[in-house]
Amino acid sequence: MSEPKTSTQLLPNQRIFVALDTPDVGRALELAKSLKGLVGGFKLGKEFFTACGPEGARQISALGMPLFIDLKFHDIPNTVAGAVRSAMALNPFMLNVHASGGRAMMQAAVQAAREAAAANGAHRALVIGVTVLTSLSRSDLAEVGLDIEPLEQVLRLGLLAKESGLDGVVCSAKEVVALRGTVGPDFKLVVPGIRPDWASKDDQKRVVTPRDAIDLGADYLVIGRPITGADDPAAAARRIVEELSGA
Repeated sequence: MSEPKTSTQLLPNQRIFVALDTPDVGRALELAKSLKGLVGGFKLGKEFFTACGPEGARQISALGMPLFIDLKFHDIPNTVAGAVRSAMALNPFMLNVHASGGRAMMQAAVQAAREAAAANGAHRALVIGVTVLTSLSRSDLAEVGLDIEPLEQVLRLGLLAKESGLDGVVCSAKEVVALRGTVGPDFKLVVPGIRPDWASKDDQKRVVTPRDAIDLGADYLVIGRPITGADDPAAAARRIVEELSGA
């Protein structure tokens, strides 16, 4: 696993992590092989892991591309630490936890990642906090007892994540500017809910284009269906990279 680069060192394609949200490891491998070298890496989430498990992740990892293990750990600190240690065996570039799990839980996650990396002689994976899911609006938050704007909760959790030692957070692109003012320039901002102008918004409520997200200050973009659901995923990936390059 290579050492994470700063935002200014990243090439446009290196900013893109493609979400392989499928329970079919064969389909995931087909997509990954067609996109190898065109994007920065692959995100493996709950749908893939529940169906394919760590062995499926190892098959994707064997292609030699960075992995974002997107399992959003959220439990007591000891349990999350154990989960992070297990995830580190897959040599991920990045993994995430729910920032709403609290300070002690996030600190335990970072410490577990650090210890596992040291034991394996590897670079520690980036540990990223999930703030507010991009599918949630204010009315959705109110239904679970948080009658506040999503941005207010994102800023609160973003600052807590930084204070807890995390490397960054997942957020909507529309929250990037405000977060930068709260957490500073070096904190990684990972942005899902990305939709090119030519793609459907699907179930995401807070979305922007890839170019706009980078211009706002995003470090990494998580893009799924606009690439994986395209008739030609490689061509869709190239089109997005061209847009990021200003071509």
